[in-house]
Amino acid sequence: MKYFYIEKKEYIDKFFNKSFNECKISFEIFPPSDYEKKSKFWNLIKTLVILKPKFISITYRNINNYYNNRTYNIIKKIQKYTNIELVPHMTCINLKNNELYDIAIKYWNNGIKHIIALRGDKTEFNKNINSLIYASDLVYFLKQIANFNISVAAYPEVHPESRNAKEDLINLKRKVDAGATKAITQFFFNIEAYLKFRDKCISQGINIEIIPGILPITDFIQLKKFIKITNIKIPNYINNMFKNLNKQDKNICKLLGSFIAIEMIKRLKNEGVNHFHFYTLNKLEIIYAICLYLGIEPNKNIFKE
Repeated sequence: MKYFYIEKKEYIDKFFNKSFNECKISFEIFPPSDYEKKSKFWNLIKTLVILKPKFISITYRNINNYYNNRTYNIIKKIQKYTNIELVPHMTCINLKNNELYDIAIKYWNNGIKHIIALRGDKTEFNKNINSLIYASDLVYFLKQIANFNISVAAYPEVHPESRNAKEDLINLKRKVDAGATKAITQFFFNIEAYLKFRDKCISQGINIEIIPGILPITDFIQLKKFIKITNIKIPNYINNMFKNLNKQDKNICKLLGSFIAIEMIKRLKNEGVNHFHFYTLNKLEIIYAICLYLGIEPNKNIFKE
């Protein structure tokens, strides 16, 4: 049985109000790690592009304090085929100031005006080697170079290195004061946590858009391992869905994952949210199916001639 090829409009209308077409979507992808994955990656890109996202962000991974061009090279290649906004991630913990300057200038001169500014993960290899210690420092640094549109990370359930929610909000406020123009949240499954976080942001004068990050579940066991290093909580109703599931049944897992994501989006839409950022993990089928359910009509004429 094929769970991920529901393309009939009547199915969509059955579950969603037509106003859903007014919503904006965006995607996060990461560069493929080997040759075999590259063909699948470009199929992913072609499919995501026809869904008309507001933007596609591309992650960056620093290796042993050495800058690599994979993110930049992928952006340049995608630019040949579409005008959809492409947004690179930049991290500051692992590069020298002059390297960051050169990267930023290269992006700006090649039409990349939107950057997701992050500190970067602390590891034994990624140690701070410049004067930029926090993401707020990188935001300010980039704004001095050019008038970038800068997105930053936000944490409805608190960053694991923050002592408490108040400190976490102060850190987000610093990023906004430095010039951030929008925030994208870490993925979450607790709707109330996001709504309370949004309210707290407003009360602290953080008036930028707080875009919810949506991660459709494709592997529940892997998800539970990953969130051990975060403060993300999985609600009981989701745990109950998966507790009796055979871990080998990937299709059922994806079906449940798409259902959970759709229900979350419906609830958030009712709370006034109109932009959803999908952490794709480079998984095509489940993302495409969810977008079709949302009433997003693919446009194959969006590619450049």
